[in-house]
Amino acid sequence: MKKNLILILFTALILSSCGEYNKLLKSTDYEYKYEAAKNYFAKGQYNRGATLLNELITILKGTDKAEESLYMLGMCYYNQEDYQTAAQTFTQYYNVYPRGTYTELARFHAGKALFLDTPEPRLDQTSTYDAIQQLQMFMEYFPQSSKKEEAQNMIFALQDKLVMKEYLSAKLYYNLGNYLGNNYLSCVITAQNALKDYPYTTLREDLSILILRAKYEMAVYSVEEKKNERYRETVDEYYAFKNEFPDSKYMKDADRIFKESEKVLGD
Repeated sequence: MKKNLILILFTALILSSCGEYNKLLKSTDYEYKYEAAKNYFAKGQYNRGATLLNELITILKGTDKAEESLYMLGMCYYNQEDYQTAAQTFTQYYNVYPRGTYTELARFHAGKALFLDTPEPRLDQTSTYDAIQQLQMFMEYFPQSSKKEEAQNMIFALQDKLVMKEYLSAKLYYNLGNYLGNNYLSCVITAQNALKDYPYTTLREDLSILILRAKYEMAVYSVEEKKNERYRETVDEYYAFKNEFPDSKYMKDADRIFKESEKVLGD
């Protein structure tokens, strides 16, 4: 232990110049390289650390040093915000070392790296689904982990992102109206599916008012023989909305829709 400490301190001293680093790259003293890589990692010099660790994980294969090197390599990428490469490295780690010293952390950081790399809601959300799957796997493998709550909160945030994408799609359909087809119906279907898939979303009220508005517009522009039926559906939707959100910020608009619908049905 004392010998290793001396070696680490000595390594920290001689790695202060680029010249020494270049010599280190050419060195075949892999124990020395391993300690140097750990020192770079500890000092936050992740690019240099990653360069050395990439070489060491193959050379030290079959040793505990190879295992630690692979995990540190993942953390180097993670701390450099190269989240895709970090996730791939952590995944490699827990596949190679399913019962390794850092398996719990590797699974967690694989999910968190993907979480941090997900795009804004308007863009393709394939990586969001991947992040959710990775975090769910972490929770299944380590249900008692101290990081369980953080993982669950990330899943909730990712689900909110997926709901936001559906909300934006539903809103777009509503704004398109009858352009090239009945986009109001597409709005209703999209919003209803989002509520079905994510019943506890914070966007539940916003999705619900979109459904009410779209159903009302469908009634307004409906052919005569379907008008009454669609206005009745609008009234039913109004009561469902009012019961769930009696103090809604949208209630003024909802009341307007209800009065207009009742007026038509009463005529």
